Amino acid sequence: MTATTALPLRQQSITGFLDTLAAKVPAPGGGASAALHLAQAAALVAMVARYTTGAKYAEHEDLVTVICDRADTARSNALQLAEDDMAAFTGVIESYRLPKGTEAEVRARAEAISAAAARAAGVPADVVDGAAAVLELAERLLPVANRNVISDVAAAADAARAAATTARVNVEINLGSITDGETHTILTARARRVDDLMARADAVTARVRELLTS
Repeated sequence: MTATTALPLRQQSITGFLDTLAAKVPAPGGGASAALHLAQAAALVAMVARYTTGAKYAEHEDLVTVICDRADTARSNALQLAEDDMAAFTGVIESYRLPKGTEAEVRARAEAISAAAARAAGVPADVVDGAAAVLELAERLLPVANRNVISDVAAAADAARAAATTARVNVEINLGSITDGETHTILTARARRVDDLMARADAVTARVRELLTS
C-alpha cells in the first residue's frame, strides 16, 4: 500500500487520488470514481444555491436553503461512499484468496465471495440513489436559480448522470457472484432506475441550454 492509499480519501489531494487511480492497484477504481462524480454534482448544486440568495431571490429563500443544506449533506455522504467502495472491493479480493482445498472450504469461500460481492454492489447502488436525490435538487433549483450560473446546474445534472451510469456498471459486475436470489433481484432493480435518471439529467441540461439561448 502506498502512502497515498493509506490516507482517507478526504485527506488526499486531487493529484494524489488521480495518481492512485491510475496506478496498478485494486482500489480506488470505477466505484470510487462514481461516488466522486456524485460529490461534484452535489457541490455544484450547493454552489448555485449559494449564488441564488439575497433580496432578488427572497421569495425562494426557504427552498434554496433546503436545497443547499441537502446538497452539502449529499456531498459528505458521497465521499463516505467512495471510502466504502474501496473497502468493499478490498473485501471481494480477500474473499477470493480464501482456501479451497476441501469441500467445506470451497463452500465457505463461495459464501464469502457472494456476501462480499453483495456489499460491493450495494455501495454503487447507494450511489445511484444519491444521484437520484441530487438530480432532484438540481431539478427543483433550476426554475429559481441565478441565471448567471445556470450552466452549473447542467454541469451538476451531467455529473449526477455520470455518477449513476458509472455506478450501474459497478453494480452489474458484481451480480454474477451473488448467489442469494433476493439480494440479486433487489440490486438489479436498483440499477435499472439509471435509464430514467439519464433521461431526467438530459432534460435538465437541455432546458439549461434553451435558457442560455433565449
